Amino acid sequence: MQNNKQIDHVGTITEIENEKITVSILNASACSGCHAKSACSMSDMKEKNIDIIDYSKSFEVGEKVKVVYSESLGWLALMLAYVLPFVLVLITLFIASAFTNELASGLVALGILIPYYSLLYFFKDRLKKTFSFTIHKIVNI
Repeated sequence: MQNNKQIDHVGTITEIENEKITVSILNASACSGCHAKSACSMSDMKEKNIDIIDYSKSFEVGEKVKVVYSESLGWLALMLAYVLPFVLVLITLFIASAFTNELASGLVALGILIPYYSLLYFFKDRLKKTFSFTIHKIVNI
C-alpha cells in the first residue's frame, strides 16, 4: 500500500517568467504553530521562494495559490542527502580499516563523499524533475 500524503503551503505568486513561477511562502517552525507560540520569536518564521514549472499559463502575479509536494519525495531526499552517504562512509571505513591504518581509513571514508556528491551534482537536472512542486489555484467559496 502506497502512502500518498502531501505537504501543502499557501503562498503568493511573486514572479512569472515563461513557464517558471516563483511563489513566496511563509515557512514557520513547528513551535510557532503550537499553543505556546507566544514564547517563540519571529525568527522562527522565514519567507521562502519556491520555483515551480507550470505550462498552463493560468496564473497571475499576486495570486494566492497552494503549493503541493509529495511527502514520499521528502523521504527520498532525506535518504539521498543524509542516510545513504552515512552508510557509504561507514561501509568504506570498515573495509578500509581492514587494509590500512586508522588515519588512512578515515581519510578514505570521508573521501568517498566526493564522488558521491559529484554524482548527485551530475544528475541534478534529473533530480530537479523528480523533486518538483505542483501548484493549484485556491478556490474561494
